Amino acid sequence: MKDRDDGRIKVFLVDDHPIVRDGVRSFLSHQDGIVVIGDASDSQEALRKAKKLSPDIIILDISLPSLDGGDLAKRLRQIVPHAKLLAFSIHDTEEYVVRMARCGVHGYVMKDEPTEHLLDAIQHVFKGGLHFPFDMTDAILAPGTKSSANADTAGALTDRERQVLSLLADGLANKEVARKLGISVRTAEAHREHLSRKLKIGTVAGLTKYAIHHGLTPLR
Repeated sequence: MKDRDDGRIKVFLVDDHPIVRDGVRSFLSHQDGIVVIGDASDSQEALRKAKKLSPDIIILDISLPSLDGGDLAKRLRQIVPHAKLLAFSIHDTEEYVVRMARCGVHGYVMKDEPTEHLLDAIQHVFKGGLHFPFDMTDAILAPGTKSSANADTAGALTDRERQVLSLLADGLANKEVARKLGISVRTAEAHREHLSRKLKIGTVAGLTKYAIHHGLTPLR
């Protein structure tokens, strides 16, 4: 118990690739002020151990086979609300980053970045900051001005379309949207496709920005 109570940042690793876990653990073990208190290879193990170990930082692979990274992030926030979540991913597109931000992570680090960037992210979010790719900050926090071509479209959305758009902007996948609204997954997918055509927005990141800009979902 001594290692966990000596003021060092307690880090918990979640990744289904042993070589990644071993590499990150090895790197962090040589850093002052940090201790890796455990790891997990799947979502159930992550939820069980995180609750028991109560880490300060959870480094979370967003592509686990057992559960979507966004879903796991939301569940971890419920189980260990004090912990800071760092998404750790091979995906560098805006859609992935925005969705994980909407699901409550405090930072996003790409796996092909220098390991020093992961260390910087850990230290930054531990102090209460956010650590996201610089060129995607606007997409996450300040969606900006929409063109007049679709600015009036918000008022033309049906109640169901607004519900679907709000849930998508909150980071829910089609399957979750369907479950929340009591509709089939195919119907949820159809609503998303219709929204994309109506708003002329082809990505979830774009739909999220639109929803935030038009007050259809709050920024958390």
